[in-house]
Amino acid sequence: MKLESYWLDTAPAVPLDEAGDVEGRADVAIVGGGFTGLSAAQALGRRGASVVLLDAGRIGGGASGRNGGQVNTGVAQDFGALTGQLGLERARRCYLAYASAVDSVERLIREEGIECDYVASGKLKLAAKPQHYAHLAQTAELIRREVDPNIELIDGGRIRDEVQSDRFYGGLLQRHGGQMHMGKFAVGLAQAARRRGARLYEHAPVTDIVKLPAGGYRVVSTRGEVTAANVLIATGPSKHGPFAWYRRRIAPIGSFIIVTEPLGADVVARTFPNRRAFTTTRLMHNYFRVTADTRLVFGGRARFTASEQPSDERSGSILQRSLAELFPQFAKTRIDYCWGGLVDMTADRLPRAGQHDGLYFSLGYSGHGTQMSTHMGQIMAEVIDGREEANPWRDFTWPAIPGHTGKPWFLPIVGAYYRIKDVFY
Repeated sequence: MKLESYWLDTAPAVPLDEAGDVEGRADVAIVGGGFTGLSAAQALGRRGASVVLLDAGRIGGGASGRNGGQVNTGVAQDFGALTGQLGLERARRCYLAYASAVDSVERLIREEGIECDYVASGKLKLAAKPQHYAHLAQTAELIRREVDPNIELIDGGRIRDEVQSDRFYGGLLQRHGGQMHMGKFAVGLAQAARRRGARLYEHAPVTDIVKLPAGGYRVVSTRGEVTAANVLIATGPSKHGPFAWYRRRIAPIGSFIIVTEPLGADVVARTFPNRRAFTTTRLMHNYFRVTADTRLVFGGRARFTASEQPSDERSGSILQRSLAELFPQFAKTRIDYCWGGLVDMTADRLPRAGQHDGLYFSLGYSGHGTQMSTHMGQIMAEVIDGREEANPWRDFTWPAIPGHTGKPWFLPIVGAYYRIKDVFY
């Protein structure tokens, strides 16, 4: 079993020729080489801007290369609860932003010719308990009436037509969405950005950003520095660099994934005939899908801790037990990959984007970042170009998480609360 991301291990290398020092000038310096940064570099380059992108590690090696590979419509929160929190109009706007995010991913794949095994199969949210199905039915009625008629409620009598497990009591199918190979998508975005002139630097952690008296910024990294008229912060839950303001507003929560050996086309056809992307309704939920080479990608919170060794392996053991509980037929299936990553969770589980102290930013995707990060890269290019109204999160305030200074001391408490609540709800 490899303790590394399947997506990163099986993706081609990002074609970089920026082997020397970081230097010179640019219209925009982007800090972070995940989907937000790469998408923004592509979109800005298409507008004729000069771009330098700096990543502390490997391009696409953070959350963008460590997630479950799902690209789906649907906010991180329950739509009914979100409506109660924000009001119907704002909740609808959030839902439609995520639908637009799926469109952005599909458009980029099509226009840039990105080979990433994309399959438009939708997402099925699976009810883990009878009362969860009743709640999904209420949610489906609200969504269908107010924002998205293209959904389907699947009852317990038909759920085995979608997934061969006795542990589910129905589900909510959202058809607009799909799944893809994260590593290949990152490489495709990087290639698209470079075709438009962006300079991409790996292993160049930013150590300082200095506002210049004459305007613009000096962005300092361990590989040199660049002067830029504008800066976009797209770091995710970075633990390093001059980003304390952002760290106080993001809880970096670990999420963990295992990937099985290839199951074979016949097994996949019997177990997951429509090859949806799946997620369960528990607070300590699981998410899973099948890859192009018939492996099962199976993830979840597992443990409320950061991703690091030997934590990933222990979390992988928990996921193996969960897999066997949901699918006894895979109890003895070999696990080929196990890894973890960090989710940049905001207090209300909604993204934030805009400007702080003159710097542009887009962060806080809260576990739904594959599509939204890509979309927000495109959007932030518009915002930097003067179209602030394009930003769907422009009127969301972003207070610091009380008592949070960057180190998530409260995660074990939250994890214990979720486990207890899962028992009773």
